[in-house]
Amino acid sequence: MEGNAIKILVVDDEPDILEFISYNLKKEGYQVSTAKDGMKAIEVAQTNPPDLIILDIMMPGLDGVEVCRKLRDIPLFKNTLIIFLTARSEDYSEIAGFDVGGDDYIAKPIRPRVLIARINALLKRKHREEVHEPVLTLGDLSIDMGKRTVDLKGQTIHLPKKEFELLCLLASKPGRIFTRDEIYLNIWGSTLQVGDRTLDVHIRKLREKIGEKYIKTSKGTGYGIDF
Repeated sequence: MEGNAIKILVVDDEPDILEFISYNLKKEGYQVSTAKDGMKAIEVAQTNPPDLIILDIMMPGLDGVEVCRKLRDIPLFKNTLIIFLTARSEDYSEIAGFDVGGDDYIAKPIRPRVLIARINALLKRKHREEVHEPVLTLGDLSIDMGKRTVDLKGQTIHLPKKEFELLCLLASKPGRIFTRDEIYLNIWGSTLQVGDRTLDVHIRKLREKIGEKYIKTSKGTGYGIDF
């Protein structure tokens, strides 16, 4: 993917941040559009669909979580990459963002090099997923990477994006224990930017949906899948 072919929508209610992010993205060759609030973001996205959205969580009126939820309900934006920005450090805001389909999470103040690196990592990962779309079948569980669906004993289970990606990672090497740092790096792109509880909450929710027996815990190390 070439930078100049990628369209990015930046959404933030602070003009200085909009200008700062837009300037740095344009330097990298990205096509940039902006919106100052949630409703305008949805309008701009529908008028000029972006490849990636950088979305502030804390905005007056319609906040970033609700904007993401509304966009994910529109088929056009089901797989659009979304990065959340926030000044908050609490785990619950991260979890709320991932639960509605966010792909990444970056805390303010924004460091341009980090932002660009995370954007490039997301774009590369999405490209790999589009090129390789296998169906993983493990026991009673079937994971369709292309359709992003999961079937358990013939019944379709609907998973948010991060839960789906986490399941795919663990299922990619049955029997292997992935360390927490490996999981954070593969799913969230960093071992530092995600709250400590985020992974455990996602594992708990996955177990609730696919059953307790599949996901194994290695205390003090990480998680894996065994069939």
